Amino acid sequence: MLKRLCVLFILAAIAAMSTPGPFVCGQEAKEPTTIIRAKVDLVDVVFSATYKNGDPVRGLSADDFEVFEDKKAQKIEYFSDLSQSTAIPLTIALLIDTSGSVKDKLDFEKATALEFFKNVLRPNKDLALIIQFDSEVNLVQDFTQNQKDLLRALNSIRAGNSTALYDAIYLAADEKLKGEIGRKAMIVLTDGADTSSKIKEREAIDAAQKSDVLIYGIGVRGDEFGTNFGVLKKFADETGGKFFSPRARFSEIQTAFQSIGEELKGQYSLAYTSGNTKKDGSFRAIEIRCKTAGVRIRARKGYFAPKENSSK
Repeated sequence: MLKRLCVLFILAAIAAMSTPGPFVCGQEAKEPTTIIRAKVDLVDVVFSATYKNGDPVRGLSADDFEVFEDKKAQKIEYFSDLSQSTAIPLTIALLIDTSGSVKDKLDFEKATALEFFKNVLRPNKDLALIIQFDSEVNLVQDFTQNQKDLLRALNSIRAGNSTALYDAIYLAADEKLKGEIGRKAMIVLTDGADTSSKIKEREAIDAAQKSDVLIYGIGVRGDEFGTNFGVLKKFADETGGKFFSPRARFSEIQTAFQSIGEELKGQYSLAYTSGNTKKDGSFRAIEIRCKTAGVRIRARKGYFAPKENSSK
């Protein structure tokens, strides 16, 4: 995290909506809402704790965890069980692949996505946006919590041509989610086969990590085209999200969305002040360990330190 307030702990009582960022691809943004922001030198990490079968582990406390940066132990200064918190805002970016290779699955994606928004977004607290990508990246709905706006945007989506997956992830992270507060998640429905991006895979991953974004990949299989789910899994692993590989039937995509929704409701968050005071912009590895045997932790692999004279 780049020198930004861990709102999850210090301003948890302020459930503020954020000002929409710049356009992704020429679409008009919604009216901005005033927010309160502050900055301190904290590294905050949202993470999931699960049993081997994938079920979430509930009721853990700060004493159950250890955190390491570049293999050096750090002191946990703030901790939150997000399943017990109602004041922490959640911002979701839904990215839908509309390339020709998955056009036969668009109706499934639209229906399951709308159900997901209805079950996850809390009124007057959480926000969502929708981006479609094929040969271009288009913002079809900017930040909103209005279900009718989300439905209208989903119904407007039409299939296109090639796939600019990396461009879409980079733009969503850097242009839209970077300035948001609270928890940030990106859900990407795609076959994973990038064919036309100008951005490289590593640049897209770095943008997500710099913006503290969890990426959840839902692998959608077209009937006649190949897939590259390995890259989706890599995005999820690097950012602390999760990859799902359904068979592209309605029920499988629906189950993937339901699993993401349950996870977002049951995560933990911790924050520490790094013992490394250098402002050199370097990447620093993060590892969270649970003292309880059999508990698996899924978190982002690390963060980029602030640079000297950086405004972030």
